[in-house]
Amino acid sequence: MGLSLLAGAGMAGWLVPGRLCALDLRRRDPVLLIACWLLSMLGVALAAVACVVMLLTPTHGSVGTLFAAVDSCWTAIQHGSPPAAEVFGGLLGMAVLGALALRLVMVGARGIRRRARVRREHLETLWFAGRPDGASPTILWLVHDRPLAFSLGGKRGVIVATDALARHLDRDGVAAVLEHERAHLTGRHHQLIALADALRAALPFLPLVRQAPDALRELVELAADVVATRKYGAPAVRAALVGVSGCGAPTSGLAMARDAVDLRLARLDGGALPPAGLRRVMACGAAGVTAAALPFVASAVALLSIAIVDCPLTGI
Repeated sequence: MGLSLLAGAGMAGWLVPGRLCALDLRRRDPVLLIACWLLSMLGVALAAVACVVMLLTPTHGSVGTLFAAVDSCWTAIQHGSPPAAEVFGGLLGMAVLGALALRLVMVGARGIRRRARVRREHLETLWFAGRPDGASPTILWLVHDRPLAFSLGGKRGVIVATDALARHLDRDGVAAVLEHERAHLTGRHHQLIALADALRAALPFLPLVRQAPDALRELVELAADVVATRKYGAPAVRAALVGVSGCGAPTSGLAMARDAVDLRLARLDGGALPPAGLRRVMACGAAGVTAAALPFVASAVALLSIAIVDCPLTGI
């Protein structure tokens, strides 16, 4: 059972990203797909942990028997006899998972410090050069001849925009730009991207984790577009995408018109908006639970296949 869980986690880690990337993003709800990516990674992690626990506790699976298995393995090693294969595999898996978890913590902490330092340096320059919006303290205006807008995450997120927006867009277009960037802050999109980047840096060998940051960057832009479109309409968001430049925005921020612009324009031209309210929550929940359960489903299928093959034929 434990090894089948490991196989299921591996299958999900290699096969799920291909299926998710093959979906038509012009019609799917980006929030639903964000949930699928995140919960798929969670499901793979849970399956790997469950694999180690089952190898160490093949009969009962409790915390007490887990410690008993570790103790019996250590006793066997002290007496010069090899431990049981399942226990040895479980201990090896626990050591690997511990090393990966430690690597994730170290890489994540280093990334958090680096992002905080870069954000602080950018904000110091921006606050010196720009002026705060009187109506909204989270918006900072810069004098620039190019229409530009981006947001910087953190405990106190900031939206940075240039006064050239008003010269290139109408009132609804400017409002759509600001609403788009505000959706990034309220949706914690910067934190999601930071988490995905940390996972990729720590576990680059798994395709699901390696492809997640690029996919999530596209999806959070689509999700922010949906928020702006609901409030100001597709024509205003389309005009903003065409008229606003993403050049000059720091890579630590999310810019209005830098990522997946062609895809977003195609989605806006389609005119379809995902459902809202309870229906959307239920759809995202169902999709997320399905994505998280895929490693366990694959494990069950593998066990069923083995049982069918090993079952003796009768009645012939």
